[in-house]
Amino acid sequence: MATSDDRLAFQEPAIRSGRSSPLSRTFDPLESQQTLFGALLAARTQFGAKKPILEDQERNPLSYTDLIRGAFALGRKIAAMTEKGERVGVMLPASSAAIVTFFALHAFGRIPTMLNFTSGIRNLKGACKLAGVKRVLTSHRFIEQGQLHDLVDALDDVSTVTYLEDVREKIGLTDKLFAATAGAFPKAFLAETKPDDPGVILFTSGSFGVPKGVVLSQTNLVANVYQIAAHIPLDPDWVMFNPLPTFHCFGLTGGALLPILTGMKAFQYPSPLHTKVIPPLLKDSKASILLATDTFLNQYARVAEYDELANLKFIVCGAEKVREETHNLIRDKFGDVPVLEGYGATEAAPVIAVNKPIDNRRGTVGGLLPGIQTRLEPVPGIPGGGRFYVRGPNVMSGYLRPDGTVEPLIDGWHDTGDVVDITDDDWVTIRGRVKRFAKIGGEMVSLTAAEDLAVAVWPDNRHAVISMPDARKGERLILVTDRMDADSTALVAHAKTIGASELNVPKKIIKVPEVPVLGTGKTDYVVIQRMVEAEGRRAA
Repeated sequence: MATSDDRLAFQEPAIRSGRSSPLSRTFDPLESQQTLFGALLAARTQFGAKKPILEDQERNPLSYTDLIRGAFALGRKIAAMTEKGERVGVMLPASSAAIVTFFALHAFGRIPTMLNFTSGIRNLKGACKLAGVKRVLTSHRFIEQGQLHDLVDALDDVSTVTYLEDVREKIGLTDKLFAATAGAFPKAFLAETKPDDPGVILFTSGSFGVPKGVVLSQTNLVANVYQIAAHIPLDPDWVMFNPLPTFHCFGLTGGALLPILTGMKAFQYPSPLHTKVIPPLLKDSKASILLATDTFLNQYARVAEYDELANLKFIVCGAEKVREETHNLIRDKFGDVPVLEGYGATEAAPVIAVNKPIDNRRGTVGGLLPGIQTRLEPVPGIPGGGRFYVRGPNVMSGYLRPDGTVEPLIDGWHDTGDVVDITDDDWVTIRGRVKRFAKIGGEMVSLTAAEDLAVAVWPDNRHAVISMPDARKGERLILVTDRMDADSTALVAHAKTIGASELNVPKKIIKVPEVPVLGTGKTDYVVIQRMVEAEGRRAA
C-alpha cells in the first residue's frame, strides 16, 4: 500500500485502484463491455421479464418487457424523424417517459442528449448548438406545468421541438405489433452499436463557469452501475426513489440505470422541490433507498413523519457536502437510517467514491469504487492532500469541442479539480476545489473551510464564500448568507473555539433573501460572484 508521501511524489505520483467489498458482487471490467440495451436485456434475463422495474407518480408500473416494448414502439417513431448516430435532445423531468425515451433512442442508434431545463435560455441554446442537436423531445404536460414556454420559443431558433404526446398519438397497430415482435426477439431488431459508442451527452453543472458537454460511452455508464453494485450490496427487492433530474448524472445513473440494471424498481419523481409531497410518497412507494442532496434531504426530514423515512435502508447524498446538522437530524428523528455521502463528477458517469451502510465515515465521501485508479499531485501552498486525478472504465470519452467532435483525455486521466486526502484503505476526504482556495497574506485559505465555519454557527441557513481581490492582502473572503443577523464576531469566536485560523473568517458579509442554487441543488457560484461584484460597484 502506498504511503502518503508516495501519493504526493510530484515526479512519480502513486497510482491506486479501488477494491471491491467482500460482501458484494465482484467487479469485472470485461462485463462492462456491453451496450446499454444489451445490459437491459441481460437484466431482464436475470431478474425476469415480468418483474416491475419502473414507476413514477402516475403509479403505472412497467415491467422489463413493458419497458423494452415501449422503447421499440416509441423509438420507431423517433427514428422516422432522425438519423442513426444523431444527437437527440431530451428535455423531460425524472419520469417513466424520460427513461423509456432514453432506451428508445438507444434501440435505434440515436444518442440521448439530456438538456438541463433549469440552466437558463442562454445555456440551453448553447448546449444544443455545441452538441449539434437538431431535434428536442419534450412533453406538452411538462411545459405547461413548468411554465417553460419561453424555453420552447428560444429553442425554436436552433432545434425542432417535438412533443411525445403527439408522437404517441401516431403509434398505431403496426407499431404495436412491431414492438411486440421486437420485444420478443430484440437482438434481431436492435440498431447495431458498440460499447464504446456514445451512451449519453450530459452537461456539467456550471457551478464555477460555463457548462461543458461531456460524452459518456455506453461502457462508461454500464461500468459505473456495476462498480456501485460491487461496492454496496443491493437487493433486487428494493425500490430506488429518485427525485433528482435525469439531466444530472447522479439522477440518471444512480436514480435510473443503477436500479433497472440491477433488478430494483426505479421510482421516478419529477422534482426534488416538492418537500411536502415526497416524504409520504416514500412510504407509499415502499422506497428502500432515497437519492438526494443535503439541501433537499434536510427539507424532507423537517416535515416528514417518523414512518415516512424510518423504513429506508439508507439515503445516498451527492452534489454537495452533507452537513453534520443533517446527519444528526436524520439520526435523532428517524433512528438508524444511514446517510451515505458520496462523491462524483459528470465526467466519471458520475460515482467515484461513496460510503457504505456498514462503513459510514462522517466527513468523508467514502471509499473508492473498484476499478478506479487515482493519483494525487501536490498543489503549491496547500500542505497535505493533492490534486485529484482519476482513471477507469467509467471515466468519459471526452469533452465536446466547439465543432462537435470529441476531445479525448490524455492517457485516460481526468483532472477533477479537487484537492483530496486518501487514506491507506482508499477512503476519500474532500478538502476543496483548487479554484476554491484564496491566497491571503501569502497563505492558501480554503473557501470551503470558511463556509464550514458559517455552517457550524448557523446550521439552519445556507451560506457561500467567494474571494475577491484585495489591495493589501491579495484576496479577501466574502460570505453570502440568508442569515439576516449574521455577524463576523460569531465566526471569529467559533474559529477560536476549534483552533482555526482567523484567515478562514470572512471579513465582509452580504445578506440575501435566498442564496442562489442550481437545479441540481448545488450552490451557483457564478451568480453569487456576479452579485458580489455588483454590490462592490454600488458601494464604489
